[in-house]
Amino acid sequence: MDAALPGIEAHPHARAVLGAGLGPHGRPSHAYLLYGPAGAGKRKIARALAAALLADGTGDAETARAVGERVERGTHPDLTWVKPSGAAEMLVSDIDEPVVAAATRTPFEAQRRVFVIEAVETLNEQAANRLLKTLEEPPAYAHLVLVSDRKEEVMATISSRCVHVRFDALAAEEIARGLVAEGGVDEEHARACARLALGDAGRARVLASEEGRALREASEGYVRSALEGETGKRKWMDLLAAATAAGASAGEQVDERLAQELELAPSKERRKLERKAQEGRKRVERRARARALDRGLQLVELWLRDMMCAREGAKELVYAVDSMGELEADVKAHGGGARRGVELVRETRARIALNVGEELALEALAFRLQALAEG
Repeated sequence: MDAALPGIEAHPHARAVLGAGLGPHGRPSHAYLLYGPAGAGKRKIARALAAALLADGTGDAETARAVGERVERGTHPDLTWVKPSGAAEMLVSDIDEPVVAAATRTPFEAQRRVFVIEAVETLNEQAANRLLKTLEEPPAYAHLVLVSDRKEEVMATISSRCVHVRFDALAAEEIARGLVAEGGVDEEHARACARLALGDAGRARVLASEEGRALREASEGYVRSALEGETGKRKWMDLLAAATAAGASAGEQVDERLAQELELAPSKERRKLERKAQEGRKRVERRARARALDRGLQLVELWLRDMMCAREGAKELVYAVDSMGELEADVKAHGGGARRGVELVRETRARIALNVGEELALEALAFRLQALAEG
């Protein structure tokens, strides 16, 4: 099985679940949800799984190898690979004909048809509803492989109808090597970004970007000013501004995608596209802003956690390895309350997720961290 799914040995849960469905006596599920952090290898395994399913029953290794090559090139007639075509959303048109309608037609040459759907967490409500019936009553020959970097955002109606396949986070060292290889990041900063990303290669890339640097600077400035008793500087506004900038950046990407779509769209459809894009942009901006703010608070939490590690002499466990001097200074001046500070940050993240006022919550947290440092 490992030969059919190269790289699967690094993910024990995925290996166990997918392995049960492959082989001479295997009974593969009609719907899998492959989930885990970005960069963990889900898409590579999804392609290998599709090749294994389509090669089943071919009878010889040479034919199976040819099937694998065609799947790799994306030219196998019984494989459909779907990505969101909308501005950060999976639209009904992405699902309707390519998946729902196609699943009713028998395979062209294999014993099965395989549909791989990326970024399934971006399905809008209409697209999810269209996909639901196929998930509930798939033809015997149809297999759907859904892929998500953010399982918690996948609609429950979709998630509950799939066999879940977990992919584990990459080692920080592997992520750091990738950042250095991509260029523009020195080794120490790459190590810090990889560690602070907690195994999410996509998040590590964000932290290494200009946007990520700004978010990290705002987060660390916020927590350090609170510990120094400088709440009068209102550093929480910098954190809110960094989150807003992240939302605006996501909105600009929507506009770029819309401009490309409008170039190809008939003139009579352009107004409709523009209206949908405006609605989509608002949703995308809100999600991106909320995600950036939560990441910023997570960085605050990790700073306090690093303070605890440094205070206990476990510097090898520190995540922000490129800020060791600042961490040691904070430990020397205010190290005693870091553990309680972590709890306070987690409470604040939970409150904001429940729609508590962001500015007020961040201001209150700053004063509570200040009180800890002074006490």
